[in-house]
Amino acid sequence: MNSPEPAGTSAHAPETTSTGGSSSRIIRSASDIHSVLAEFGSQGTKTKAVIILALGGIFMDAYDFSSLAFGITAIKEQFGLSGFMTGLVNASIMVGAVIGALFGGYLVDRFGRYKLFMADMVFFVVAAIGCAVAPNEWVLIFFRFIMGIGVGLDLPVAMAFLAEFSKLKGKGNRSQRVNAWSPAWYIATGIGYLVVLIIFVSLPYDQHAILWRIVVGFGAVPALIVLLVRRRYLAESPEWLANQGDLRAAVDVMRSHHNLDVRLADDAKRSTSESADTLANEALTPQALTSQTPQPQAPKRGGKWSGFAELFAPQYRVRTIVALCVSVFSTFGYNAVAYGTPLIITTLFHQTPLVTIIASLVINLGFGAIGGLLGMTIVNRFGTRRITLVGFAIQAAALALLAIVGIPTGALVLVSVAMLAAFVFAQAGGPGANLMNYATLSYPTRLRGIGIGFNQSVLRAFSIVSLIMFPILAGSMGTGVFWIVACAPLAGAIAVGIVKWDPTAKDVEDE
Repeated sequence: MNSPEPAGTSAHAPETTSTGGSSSRIIRSASDIHSVLAEFGSQGTKTKAVIILALGGIFMDAYDFSSLAFGITAIKEQFGLSGFMTGLVNASIMVGAVIGALFGGYLVDRFGRYKLFMADMVFFVVAAIGCAVAPNEWVLIFFRFIMGIGVGLDLPVAMAFLAEFSKLKGKGNRSQRVNAWSPAWYIATGIGYLVVLIIFVSLPYDQHAILWRIVVGFGAVPALIVLLVRRRYLAESPEWLANQGDLRAAVDVMRSHHNLDVRLADDAKRSTSESADTLANEALTPQALTSQTPQPQAPKRGGKWSGFAELFAPQYRVRTIVALCVSVFSTFGYNAVAYGTPLIITTLFHQTPLVTIIASLVINLGFGAIGGLLGMTIVNRFGTRRITLVGFAIQAAALALLAIVGIPTGALVLVSVAMLAAFVFAQAGGPGANLMNYATLSYPTRLRGIGIGFNQSVLRAFSIVSLIMFPILAGSMGTGVFWIVACAPLAGAIAVGIVKWDPTAKDVEDE
């Protein structure tokens, strides 16, 4: 087991003891646990498994969101849907995600990351199968709604794991690992289109009507695999356990999953069986006040409905507002352009299904994944705020050029597709990646789930509007719709330019 070096000048660093030539950190309080994890994060392979599993959840979220994107034209024809009903089929997953995120954020802070993580994949398995066999649009809408609940539950807990199983600074820090959700998302979307391409060329032409059913149903397979593997490797977040007053369990996870040499102090053992509320009361007794021995600070527990109001308390209000601006404005553009790429290429650019599949595959698996990986690489150097601002600017320029080109012909088709790729590249490395940094790293452990959940619920509510309205506007305005969509990244750039908050490498736990 590796032994961490002394924390140096940190005022909150726990004491160190040497036993048999090795140096152990002594844990007396939740603050000690936070201090060690912030400095060292993980030194073991089991935590890497937790990170991979968290990203596996993101993979499933993305696959289920995008799996219907190519098939929406076929669904519209099979079920005879109007523009409004087509948008409703698309948006039903967002309605479920609003509810799932709102309650999921509360539940993950109230009952822990592990329990919710183990439960949400069930939604994906059931919903994927239900969508694949849906006999009409209403059954499809219902199961897409169920799928959305799973997505809403999964994102707060996945983001919490990525943040709380990582150190504050250096390689593999919290900003980088939270940003990892972006390449995972676009890799999943690209693989979805790869599955579409394989099935498209394998099925006889007269059976292409069931293509979307196979692609959507296939989502149950990786979801089931992730569900089974999670049971073996997952562990609860030590930071959350410490917030509950269970220091013993937190130390156990730090030793077993983080490979950190830590030990619970003898005089801290009593507190592990008592609630934080009891500790707080004892800290105010005359004996405690006159004692020369420092009393352990009782951590504030999360998982309270009042946490939603606290997001708008003076300390967090500006962070909450800018996080919402980044999320809402980036997602509005994403739903219209990235999620709507097949509709744009087929309907607005007048291209064949095969060209649509290949272009969507290249845009997501190539430009999206590469943009996401680049954003992870440079976030430490340039910061979340600056990268987000540049990303919004690139998106606004790309959309304006798409509107100017209009319906492309000849070589202009490549120009228009390149602008779609530029939009996705900027989204994946800029605001699309960093919206999670803003929502996840702006709050301490006790508010993290609620902060992410609230952000995602508002984001998905606006997504519903964009998914319903974009097909309608595209049908009536043609490529002129890009002028309207361009307003979203422009507004996002203004908001980020005004608000100076940057969550990169900020230790919000010790504020």
